[in-house]
Amino acid sequence: MTVSRKRRGGPGIDGSMVWAEAANRGGDVKRLNGMDAYLLYTETPSLHSHTLKVAVVDTTGISGQFDFDAFRTHFRRRLHLLEPFRYRLVEIPLRLHHPMWLEDCDVDLDYHLRRVRVPAPGGRRELDEVISRVASTPLDRARPLWEFYFAEGLAGNRYALIGKVHHALADGVASVNLLARAMDIVGGPTPERDDETTCEPPRPTRLLADAGRDHVRQIGELPGLVKDAVTGFARVRRRAQQREDIPDLADDFSAPATFLNHQVSPERRFGSATLSLSEVKQVAKALGVSVNDVVLATAAGALRRLLIRYDGHADEPIIASVPTATNRSPDRVTGNEISGLSISLPVHVTDPLERVRLVATATGRAKEDHELIGPELYCRLMTYLPTAVAPGAFRWLSERDGRNRMMNVAVSNVPGPRERGHFAGAPVVELYSTGVLSLGAPVNITVWSYVDQMGVAVLTDDQTFDDVHEATGAFTDAFFEIRSAAGIPGDPTVVDSALPEVEVNG
Repeated sequence: MTVSRKRRGGPGIDGSMVWAEAANRGGDVKRLNGMDAYLLYTETPSLHSHTLKVAVVDTTGISGQFDFDAFRTHFRRRLHLLEPFRYRLVEIPLRLHHPMWLEDCDVDLDYHLRRVRVPAPGGRRELDEVISRVASTPLDRARPLWEFYFAEGLAGNRYALIGKVHHALADGVASVNLLARAMDIVGGPTPERDDETTCEPPRPTRLLADAGRDHVRQIGELPGLVKDAVTGFARVRRRAQQREDIPDLADDFSAPATFLNHQVSPERRFGSATLSLSEVKQVAKALGVSVNDVVLATAAGALRRLLIRYDGHADEPIIASVPTATNRSPDRVTGNEISGLSISLPVHVTDPLERVRLVATATGRAKEDHELIGPELYCRLMTYLPTAVAPGAFRWLSERDGRNRMMNVAVSNVPGPRERGHFAGAPVVELYSTGVLSLGAPVNITVWSYVDQMGVAVLTDDQTFDDVHEATGAFTDAFFEIRSAAGIPGDPTVVDSALPEVEVNG
């Protein structure tokens, strides 16, 4: 079945996007910004650039029937609110500029919505194995860059909805807003449909003309960008010279060699776990730090345990790449307006409270540097990626087993929906998300908060861990260690609405 709608006008995401009139040039298009394009160029056969969004729904006690057809009907009625799911890539002739998004394209729901079955007994481990298979194949660039899988066979009257969305379409903030539109939330938008389309590819001559005009504009902006970059880096350097030297913090571009870092394979492994959001907040308040600091310190504790197991030691700090949004608008549902922080993780420190303190210090310094250099500088620099050679260069790098000195691991903490969502009347009881894997760094830890819980997701390849749930188990254990050290009384809270945690032998 193909669904379409009439285009609704609106401003572009940022100044780098070029809008085209439908007359004489087909449907409306807009240029991918530099970060969007980067996430396309870095995609290789072993480095997929899609993200995952996983919602577990519980149909116990709901009125009416919940099945694939009900979900399909629900999704079809929300599709007009999910503009990026109607985008299709348009390449520029001779790769003379970043690609463009062609808007308001037809969507073949028979292709994009799929059914999968979770094998018995239908628990967390079996679901995570299905998600791993979904994550292991790239998206077809000839179609809108997303797929949704309806997973049946879960125990306890549950189903899972597995969304695979190309990162070029949406970053973490945009994904949260998209998900809120896709779900029924009290006070949310009312579904409506419009069955017209304007999806007609522009003529090559118009694409080339737009590319030329855009390049002229970029050349004019280049001197200002160079000035801002030089000024920003000089500020960071001066500030670094003023700071106290702390040996327990890693220096930038000094990520050590670890078992975490190697050439990435195409196969993916996904593991999940759930923590109580109120407990994480309670620990953060008791220690006088942010929730993000607790998440990073927990990751440090988990990675310390894993390093000792696989490398036999954890004797120096490692570096986490932590994405940060530069535009947190609740109305933004597409594009990547992000930058990144390089944060030292003190995996070599035994005391969990000292790890928290060091993480808070490292995060504070990274945020200060980020402001000094300019939060949007990274995205602006990405605009000037050479489109003709970038994809081939990244493919060549992905085939080499070189050391990544910039990072050891990616860790992300995204505030998700605070209100409970529903799909076709069934409440969403768990929510997970993952980012992408990077060159030489095949471990991504993403934490999404949702209502009263924090969904912990680890994405990796099939060469890093014997069992990916070693990582999720180490993460929850590391949090309980911090919780105990912070003096929180009583047993840890178990999230009753979530699937039982996976037990790992050994």
